[in-house]
Amino acid sequence: MYLFAHLRFTTFLLCLFFIRPTMSQNNDIHINCDPETGLCKIPEFAPTNDTINWKSDEEIIYIGDPMCSWCWGISPQLNALKRYGEQKGIPFKIVMGGLRPGGGDKWNIAFKDFLKHHWEEVNKRSNQPFGYKLFDLEHFNYDTEPACRAVVTAKNIAPQKAHSFYELTQYYFYVESKDPKELTFYEPICEKLKIDFNIFKEQFSSEEMKNNTHGDFSQSRQLGVSGFPSVLFRKEDQLHFLARGYASYKAMKERLETLNK
Repeated sequence: MYLFAHLRFTTFLLCLFFIRPTMSQNNDIHINCDPETGLCKIPEFAPTNDTINWKSDEEIIYIGDPMCSWCWGISPQLNALKRYGEQKGIPFKIVMGGLRPGGGDKWNIAFKDFLKHHWEEVNKRSNQPFGYKLFDLEHFNYDTEPACRAVVTAKNIAPQKAHSFYELTQYYFYVESKDPKELTFYEPICEKLKIDFNIFKEQFSSEEMKNNTHGDFSQSRQLGVSGFPSVLFRKEDQLHFLARGYASYKAMKERLETLNK
């Protein structure tokens, strides 16, 4: 009971936190990201009432989306935090949140300019590389569900490789300008990580993985998350934010050390 009361209160605080102007003020653009906090607000999604069965006494929980640019920006910082957690024996869990499942934004000049300017902001702050060939495409649907489902599929096949799979998905999209909605997008990633691509593509297209991805989306809301990237530290049944939006490794590490005394 305490956990769910805590989560409801956390959600209330987050709702207050996110009532602020964001970079997208165009009603035709449904991705809202704040360049100051480095946080992309997520769409409404029905949370599940299922009880979360924790598998350890403590863990770092990362909630993101492969097609969330600030999630790409925070990637090196998060990688360092993951390694630090491993040194301290703290498990690392990745949950897909679903930034824009289904997509649907008009691929027009306004949306392209919004994305390009936003990516430039992320690059300026994080030094993460970006390619811009994507904007040469005549048509593109910014549907993030397939990329999330690919990571969920990787979690199912090889859990220990899920975060690397996630990072490579980010790289091939943001730097190489490849389309994560295409099944062939994941073939070189599977090859690099020694994941059997035939097994991957069979599971990727299954109803089970679609349902599991939906489950990740619901769980992210159940955890009280309202934007990406979000990093939490769970100790027993208590959840604490290490980051809401872009944060440095140093800031997240110091917060973790304070909470884990």
